[in-house]
Amino acid sequence: MGERDKIFAKKKQQVEPFLFNHEVASVFDDMVSRSVPFYNEVHKMILDVAGLDLPDRARIYDLGCSTGHTILSLHHQAQALHRHFSYFGVDSSAPMIAVCRKKLQANGVADFTLMQAKIEDVPIQNANMVILNYTMQFISPKDRPTLLKKIVRGLAPKGIVILSEKIKSNNSHIQELTTKLYYDFKKRNGYSELEIAQKREALENVLMPWTPEKNLLLLKNAGLKNISMLFKWYNFASFIGYK
Repeated sequence: MGERDKIFAKKKQQVEPFLFNHEVASVFDDMVSRSVPFYNEVHKMILDVAGLDLPDRARIYDLGCSTGHTILSLHHQAQALHRHFSYFGVDSSAPMIAVCRKKLQANGVADFTLMQAKIEDVPIQNANMVILNYTMQFISPKDRPTLLKKIVRGLAPKGIVILSEKIKSNNSHIQELTTKLYYDFKKRNGYSELEIAQKREALENVLMPWTPEKNLLLLKNAGLKNISMLFKWYNFASFIGYK
């Protein structure tokens, strides 16, 4: 765990659009653990799927790998199962990649490749699993179908896509309710009203959530089968699909 997230703790003269810069990278592990409900449980779900469905020597792509928490968790899982996985981490943020590399090296992860690039530009080759943990929501909606189709083309037979996202509801009452409940969750985790309000403003038009139905349709139209929503908590959900 890095530093405590206090990025929005003081009143800002002007709230700039959210960026995954050095300031965010230094506190990201704390930020995401306090901001994303059941963050660790979602990772346990990914590990469970990997343990059941991935062969030895599986190739795993983590698109939007941030500080490497997912890759490191999978590495520990592979060791426990006496399997070997190869990891390909992609993130557009150079500070995130730097933190990720340091973390993986410090924990003895050897078979990994990290790429600082837009995930739209990275070729996917013979992947057994592609993970998008809270990544697609930052991609322009018009580019999401093309990206998913490219990912599916790069999957090995029976390859898996796991997509975790912030979601929204078409029902205005439910949307208002889940938003309030989510902010209550953040308050319980130590964020102030000011921090919540300023981060919300920073994420406006940067994080663009879709409904669960639209995310499921995205996976289906990309050519995946056995599609399902594996997890949902208010305005967060995880989805799975197989080639």
